[in-house]
Amino acid sequence: MKLIIQIPCFNEEQTLPVTLKQLPRKIEGIDQIEWLVIDDGSTDRTEQIAQENGVDHIVRLPRNQGLANAFKIGLEECLARGADVIVNTDADNQYDARDIPVLIQPIIDEEADFVIGTRPISEIKEFSFIKKLLQKLGTFVVSSVSGAPTEDAPSGFRAISRIAALKLNIFSKYTYTLETIIQAGQNGILIKSVPIRVNPQTRESRLVKNIFSYVKRSILTILRIFVVYRPLRFFATISFGVFILGFLLSCRFLYYYLTGDGDGKIQSLILSAMLMGSGILLFMVALLADLVAVNRKLLEKLQAKMHEIDSKVSSLKK
Repeated sequence: MKLIIQIPCFNEEQTLPVTLKQLPRKIEGIDQIEWLVIDDGSTDRTEQIAQENGVDHIVRLPRNQGLANAFKIGLEECLARGADVIVNTDADNQYDARDIPVLIQPIIDEEADFVIGTRPISEIKEFSFIKKLLQKLGTFVVSSVSGAPTEDAPSGFRAISRIAALKLNIFSKYTYTLETIIQAGQNGILIKSVPIRVNPQTRESRLVKNIFSYVKRSILTILRIFVVYRPLRFFATISFGVFILGFLLSCRFLYYYLTGDGDGKIQSLILSAMLMGSGILLFMVALLADLVAVNRKLLEKLQAKMHEIDSKVSSLKK
């Protein structure tokens, strides 16, 4: 069994050496361990540091493309190099690499295909009360939407089996953490959480620069994925709400009309007709979106097969 540990990096020359020093080269149950660094357009010595510290594979992106895209490219490279298990960790040494064996064990034991390292959020001194609250709230929302129990959705310390990695498609340009969980849950990929340790903070988060911006982007990501994977429920819910509102307005007009006080209420009738018509139109959109979603699922299965074939061909060439 081959494990590849991938690390997306952007200007991490200060923290990368410490992170790499902690990574394992031998784990029970794993035959081969390799390290992969995705240099996301760094302008410092990140690439040289990776080379000097024995990184097996370095993917150099010509410009900064964002964490989500770097993660996606890393998965594709790991699959192409024949990884059976992929571990993703951060370059700032936030996660304790000694817990990598714990992280991958459920995959080795075939108990899960997607494992998330759960941080002791309440014990992390660097996290403010608001950030801790948002972490828990975000985890609850993602768990509800994905249908998969998750204890620390924003955690980037995760292990992914080859089967699960082939099924993941990253749309977001901001962060992969929430999106991949929702996708995994909606695709029936078994998710498990395991407790992990964290190291003292080495620098401020580059992803969460502004709480309001982070919340806004996270909400948009969740809504987008929900529309992609549950379009019928999404549009049908809106359709039902709009139609019912129009129906209630029509009942109001009918009441006043039957009691002889219908004069001057014609605006309610017009608005009612517009709302009910919009509700019916939205339901038709829901049906069409559901057909598109079915087609997308078929394409995803085909894409997974093609990725598998490509990765096998690439492995043979290398």
